[in-house]
Amino acid sequence: MAEEEKKFNFFQIDSMDNAAPKPGRRWSWETPPEPIPESEIAETLETDVVIIGGGMAGLATAARCTELGLRATLIEKTKGLVSHGAHIATVGSKIQRDAGVFMDKQQFARDWLHICGSRVNEDLLWLYINRSEEAFDWLLELGGDDIIPTLFGGNYRGPDFTEYAGTHFIMKKPESTKYKYGGGLLICEIFEKEAADRGAVLLRNTNAERLEKIDGRVVSAIAKCEDGKLRRYKAKRGVVLATGDIGGDAEMLEAFCPLGLRPKRNGSFPKGSNMGEGHKLGYWAGGAFEQAPWALSLHLIAYAMYTFFFLHVNRQGKRFMNEDTWVQAKAIRCLMQKDGDWAFSVFDSKWYEELSELAIHSGGQFVDSLGAMYGQPWDNPYNNSREAIENYVKNGLCFRADTIEELAAQMDVPVENLVKTVARYNELHKKGNDDDYGKRSILLTSIDKPPYYGLKWGPALLTVFGGLLTDTKMRVLDEEQEPVPGLLAVGNVAGGLYGVDYPLLLNGNSHGRAITWARSAAETLVADEA
Repeated sequence: MAEEEKKFNFFQIDSMDNAAPKPGRRWSWETPPEPIPESEIAETLETDVVIIGGGMAGLATAARCTELGLRATLIEKTKGLVSHGAHIATVGSKIQRDAGVFMDKQQFARDWLHICGSRVNEDLLWLYINRSEEAFDWLLELGGDDIIPTLFGGNYRGPDFTEYAGTHFIMKKPESTKYKYGGGLLICEIFEKEAADRGAVLLRNTNAERLEKIDGRVVSAIAKCEDGKLRRYKAKRGVVLATGDIGGDAEMLEAFCPLGLRPKRNGSFPKGSNMGEGHKLGYWAGGAFEQAPWALSLHLIAYAMYTFFFLHVNRQGKRFMNEDTWVQAKAIRCLMQKDGDWAFSVFDSKWYEELSELAIHSGGQFVDSLGAMYGQPWDNPYNNSREAIENYVKNGLCFRADTIEELAAQMDVPVENLVKTVARYNELHKKGNDDDYGKRSILLTSIDKPPYYGLKWGPALLTVFGGLLTDTKMRVLDEEQEPVPGLLAVGNVAGGLYGVDYPLLLNGNSHGRAITWARSAAETLVADEA
């Protein structure tokens, strides 16, 4: 793997047994578990706030609660920091403005609603629009002189779907000894340190198993701790769910996001995480789920980490789409093919020069590098895509041959089909118009200078965006859309902001949402409004 990819590859994937439950039976979570007998509880501990889940949203909530003077106990079932991805997006920031980027909030809201099929709580959308910059400023303040925030430049620039340049990635300064990581893990480190320094109790290898209510109010959580004992954590102000999504639970995927079962690879990491535990705890406590199907993010991270905009062919060696589009569209179109676990990008020896000239018209993740900086050309000093492709050739994720026939054999696609497909594509390039799929003419390139390449790419499920209904104070709502007293939700366990597809018109918005929601939840708790 190229050094650039090592630096910015924050995605990890595992194979997943997506065996779904048999039709006709009840979902397992519909029957709440029995209460835990008092005799099994080793001790009871008191605090102001219990936070269940120690990812970005949970750690940010703990950090902000402690800043506001609340005692916080965070319960996390894994042993270390967990984060997906590197990017964090906001609607406005000083970094954006310094780069000459100014976002029209009203147009952004319209674009968000459009791509989400209008299945969005607009109050939550405007909470993100109006307060994500404030949350990001807070993160930068906590990180201080130890971090370097940079504006991401890998936004897709198509005519009918243009991604906003509102995405940042954060790296630690080389000389910093305070932090170890970059990207999302660095953000988690920053919040973890702030919470711990201010006295938060952070419990790892501890699994929340029940919520308890008295007179209709959630008052405590029972967790199995690292020593195997069950303890009750009483929350004077409230319990906050921050457990992530449902991507690791095949049964919940079938119920709420069946498309998430289609990819043969799953980005839930570490294995056994994102099992919808907080969704179930909230449901048992009286919370309501938003209407299915839930939105999801399918990222092209199952094989090679590039697709470019060159000719795409399926496993039958046939072209199947307009390659000039965004990540989610490519993932969906790949899955719709016969044996659609992967597809190929086919190009020739001119590929690097063509991208250097034409990427400005396309861009987007998996065309640009994950560490692309705003305002820099595709061919910049940090672009190690040549090395990446060479490594993919060595690792069997990219095939290279001196003839199309030899390339087809290596790719294990029908030779006759690939030969015809490439010939037709060259014919369209010569004509200067894509009669078959309508690709912009400027992005049509010939495939006639050996050696030829077949780059293998495919989708994996990254995250499912759907969950418990909340209001803008992050209070979990019941079926009547009334708050469940004492219960809040932040991050991916909270629903309402997404619909249909994850809106990559602003890459990394889920991380921006996580810390925005955390601040709102903390304000609710300090005001004792939960």
